[in-house]
Amino acid sequence: MGGYSKALEYYEESIKIKEISLPPTHPNLASSYNNIGSVYDNMGEYSKALGYYEKSLKIREISLPPTHPDLATSYNNIGAMYNNMGEYSKALEYHEKAIKIWEMSLPKSHPNFAATYSQFGRVYRSLKEYSKALSYFQISIAIREQALPEKHPNRVVTYSDIGDVHRLMGDYERALVFHQKALNIQENVKCNPLQ
Repeated sequence: MGGYSKALEYYEESIKIKEISLPPTHPNLASSYNNIGSVYDNMGEYSKALGYYEKSLKIREISLPPTHPDLATSYNNIGAMYNNMGEYSKALEYHEKAIKIWEMSLPKSHPNFAATYSQFGRVYRSLKEYSKALSYFQISIAIREQALPEKHPNRVVTYSDIGDVHRLMGDYERALVFHQKALNIQENVKCNPLQ
């Protein structure tokens, strides 16, 4: 937790400087609020994270064009917080907004689509709609396998998600296959994407 506290300290100092030196709707302020939201997200403080993600979104909605990828990122982050807080219909609503922006601004094979499809999968897993969750995770991994290097950490997370859904569906052999794929990559990368 010490690293998170230090990160918050630096981000809050950065915000103070930006609030003095930048207009209140400057995109750099939105990025700083988003970064603070990410720290709170990683700490498991989802309502605090949501507040910062919403501040970031308000600025982005004012300062960016309606199809800007940063708006989709904000929608995705907010959707993830709603999922973590058990507000699944709101989560789906925000992820849908993200997908619509990706569709207007990026090729279908872009990794950002994979991130949003994974978010849909997580919501449906939370709702215990496992086949639906699995189909979204499979779309996500298909994009990641096409767009990312073989040992990319984001593949680890998706393989693990797929393995988890198979476990929840009682298919332990398939679960093991996907968890093994995740482990094989994780052993070869320097970070732990599952933390």
